Amino acid sequence: MRRLAANLLYCYRSLVKMTAIFCFGLGAVIMGVLVMPPLSLLVHPADRFKRVSRYIIFLSFRLFVAVLSLCGGIRLTVSDRARCRSMRSMVVAANHPSLLDVVILLSLFPNADCIVNGALSRSPLTWVIRRLYIVNSLDFDALMEKCRQSLATGANLLIFPEGTRTPHGGTVPFRRGAARIAFEAGADIQPLYIGGNEKYGLGKHDPLFSYSKGDIYRYDLVLLPPVRVQDYKELEPQIAARRMTERLHELLAGEALRRDARVL
Repeated sequence: MRRLAANLLYCYRSLVKMTAIFCFGLGAVIMGVLVMPPLSLLVHPADRFKRVSRYIIFLSFRLFVAVLSLCGGIRLTVSDRARCRSMRSMVVAANHPSLLDVVILLSLFPNADCIVNGALSRSPLTWVIRRLYIVNSLDFDALMEKCRQSLATGANLLIFPEGTRTPHGGTVPFRRGAARIAFEAGADIQPLYIGGNEKYGLGKHDPLFSYSKGDIYRYDLVLLPPVRVQDYKELEPQIAARRMTERLHELLAGEALRRDARVL
């Protein structure tokens, strides 16, 4: 009987996951075809269009995450939601265990900016990405300038220092991009740890139709002590970026070890 109940629960959660993926895709089409084009004609100048559009995306993703939680797809806890909403002009650097990380982060920060894959921005339905976010196919100087401008407006820049989703049970070396941007822009780095349980079915190379056979997907988000750019201002840019990246890795890896120790 227990095995039957477990199998039924697994099927239900898998159905919730696939329904969520379908709704997300449908929502992207609606945003890209019905919402953003008229909004771009009605809201000017470009900076105001960005702010309004990002806030709409924030509300949409907040609703998406709330419904997904209500249906039993995920369980989300955040150490300080109010701080996420009030934070301004910081580089938010997080680990990247699952496919949902970007959605969850965009549902927490009302005016979040991020660096997106250049290939994604070429999709006809995601033209809005080119208007709202920073494309990583830009050359270094242009990318840095875009990041400086974005942070200067009060936006928080979301970055995954690993550059890709973390493999199950593995690690990916941190890149120095987040630290270089923070140093050049004079912005502090806010480390954000995404913990919880294993996200099998949402991780790198996982089968699309799979779901964790254990517990519901749990997301425990913790804001860690900031990496202050002022502490590294006297160093050469390359040395500062390396040491800031080392400190960022130390904070995120340390939080992971503490949580693993609690489980044991």
